[in-house]
Amino acid sequence: MSEDVVEAVAQALRLDEDERTYLFDLARAARPARRTPSRRKDVAVPPRIQWLLDSMTMSSAFVRNGRQDVIAHNAPARALHAPVFDSDTTDKHGRPNIARYIFLDAGAQEFFVDWEAAAVATAGLLRAEAGREPHGKALRELIGELSTLSPEFRSRWAAHDVRIRHDGIKRLWHPEVGELELSYQSLDLPMTNRAVHDLTLCTAEPGTTSEDRLKLLAGLAATQPHPAQPTEGPR
Repeated sequence: MSEDVVEAVAQALRLDEDERTYLFDLARAARPARRTPSRRKDVAVPPRIQWLLDSMTMSSAFVRNGRQDVIAHNAPARALHAPVFDSDTTDKHGRPNIARYIFLDAGAQEFFVDWEAAAVATAGLLRAEAGREPHGKALRELIGELSTLSPEFRSRWAAHDVRIRHDGIKRLWHPEVGELELSYQSLDLPMTNRAVHDLTLCTAEPGTTSEDRLKLLAGLAATQPHPAQPTEGPR
């Protein structure tokens, strides 16, 4: 199907930006020769990326792939998202998976104050990734696992909502410092072998209690041993 036809369909259906992007991804995935970046490939995070993360001493910064595996992070991210990193839902490689945590760990509904919004967004991100990578084995296995074990995921997956961008405001309840209201932004991070991952940054509004609490977590993280990075997972 040509892009002109896809565009005409998108206009006829009055799709929003995320839905339009999803439709184009589906059309490209159906072509024999694909040229779009492959997000499902697990590639090693170059040292320069880890240096960049580590230079952000007062903000949470981490890299995740399209399956929502956290594949690199800085110390403040580890401290801020301690419940995610310490959850039994991490995989055998020691990698936290945000989707698995949200839908399979009961503590997620306490950690994410707006859990419903986080659940809808996460299901939408996975739906968009499935459009980009319909043949990704690890992605299919993750969606199958969540569908089998989580009624909450099944209902949100069945809604067919799509989320391409992931930014805004979120509230977290941290067991050590209490509630934080944070601004977060995800940016495309091109990697080797055509892979594209997401760099997610979390900051607090200057002069707020949340900023003080984030600084406290960052200060505590700075006194701890350098966190071990997750190992490379399945391709």
